[in-house]
Amino acid sequence: MNSIEEIYLWVAVLLGTLIGSFLNVVIYRLPRKESLVWPGSHCPVCEKPIHPRDNLPVVSFIMLRGRCRGCGTRISRRYPIVEAVNGLAYGLIVWYFGPGGQAVVYAALFSALLVISYIDFDHQIIPDVITLPGIGVGILAASTLLPTGLVNSISGLLLGGGVLLLLAWVSPYLFGKEGMGGGDIKLLAMIGAFLGWQAVILTMLIGAIVGATVGVSLMAFHILRRDQYLPFGPFLAFGAIVSMFFYEELFSWYITFLALPL
Repeated sequence: MNSIEEIYLWVAVLLGTLIGSFLNVVIYRLPRKESLVWPGSHCPVCEKPIHPRDNLPVVSFIMLRGRCRGCGTRISRRYPIVEAVNGLAYGLIVWYFGPGGQAVVYAALFSALLVISYIDFDHQIIPDVITLPGIGVGILAASTLLPTGLVNSISGLLLGGGVLLLLAWVSPYLFGKEGMGGGDIKLLAMIGAFLGWQAVILTMLIGAIVGATVGVSLMAFHILRRDQYLPFGPFLAFGAIVSMFFYEELFSWYITFLALPL
């Protein structure tokens, strides 16, 4: 890696942490139907505005020792985690795909999936305001900046939305309870629009395996009851991120595995 590439990498990390700070605002306010721009950042307990020096991603949390300067209320560790994860992800994307339009699209997709995961985990909803425009952006990006291509993008959209829609329709008849929610359907359709139909298959496979493993483990340790709902959105998001980086290698391996004689 030459010096110019290193500069791009560190700029991506810095930009990712700054955007991660805004993502925390979206995660908190969007489900509550609050404005994302007004009022400015403030403590939810004492409601005092946060001074710019206390609003630096990750650094301010460390300097304040995780507490509000005004009232001393403990600040959730989620804030620096989101900032750091988004920053590291942007750096990894630029390192893996190189600087350019493709990296910008994948960075935006990662941030959207990060926001969706936290909101789904907290509120069991996946906002249409992210997924529906995301489908349009995915089709446009796939046909211009990404290697996905328009046909593959449309195929991924139809496969992603169609499979979960079918599962949602048949689940009450087969299992006696509701299947996937509408938010999951639109999320997978958005993922398909960006990444294509092969990535949709891998996303569902990885999401199902990881989701089942986590669910069974939580029930085994009596953290989750059998009748409790475990949001599936974060697992679909995880599967999409893995597919974004490695779908060609993993899909080739999967096809080869299926072709092996029993």
